[in-house]
Parts: sequence; structure tokens; C-alpha cells
Amino acid sequence: QVQLVESGGGLVQAGGSLRLSCAASGLTFRFYAMGWFRQAPGKEREFVAAINRRGGSTYYADSMKGRFTISRDNAKNTVYLQMNSLKPEDTAGYYCAAYPSGDVSGSYYDPNSVIAWGQGTQVTVSS
Repeated sequence: QVQLVESGGGLVQAGGSLRLSCAASGLTFRFYAMGWFRQAPGKEREFVAAINRRGGSTYYADSMKGRFTISRDNAKNTVYLQMNSLKPEDTAGYYCAAYPSGDVSGSYYDPNSVIAWGQGTQVTVSS
């Protein structure tokens, strides 16, 4: 059974930083592309970032480019999301996701392309 467990969320002031972690188990982590999505109350879940199985290719939503960095440590079965210059509009639940293959496919931004989700970690950015 695949388990993705996020941590690192919290309350931060605008302009601050947070680093989210997602520990994976129940799958051969190094074989799978991974991603992060987020969902604010009353809104649909949206793509944040994705990384291929070896970490050599990364993808970001336009509003996160230059502020967020996704990375992974295959030895630790963990994917990270470093978030800098946070804004109040970044407030949301952040969800770790596993894709069905090692490559990030053309539909990586679609939540329906994900095969496993974490339970989420809340990020709140105060103004």
C-alpha cells in the first residue's frame, strides 16, 4: 500500500519561507515521478510542481516559478518543496502526489493523472 506523508506546513508571514517534505513508502520510490499540488478552500486542486524519477527534470506552475523549488532524495524516499517569498495567496493545503511512471507526462498538471496522494499539510501565509 502506497503511503505519502507530508510534513513541514505551518503559519508564516508574507515573504517568509517553508520547506515541505513528503516521505514515501509502499512503492519503489526511485521509479516514480513525484509532484506537489495545492487546494485552497472552495477552489479546485491545482498543480504546483513535479519532478521526474532521477530529479533531472522539474516543472512548475507559472505562479510558482522562481519562488518554489522541488527536489528529491531517492536514498531517503523523500520529495521536497522549498517555498520562498510566500504570499497570502499561497495559503492552501499542500498535497504530495505520485505519478504512474518515472517520467513527467504531458498531463502532469492534471490531478487525475496522479496515482497516489498524501493526506496534505496546511500552509497559511499571513499578510
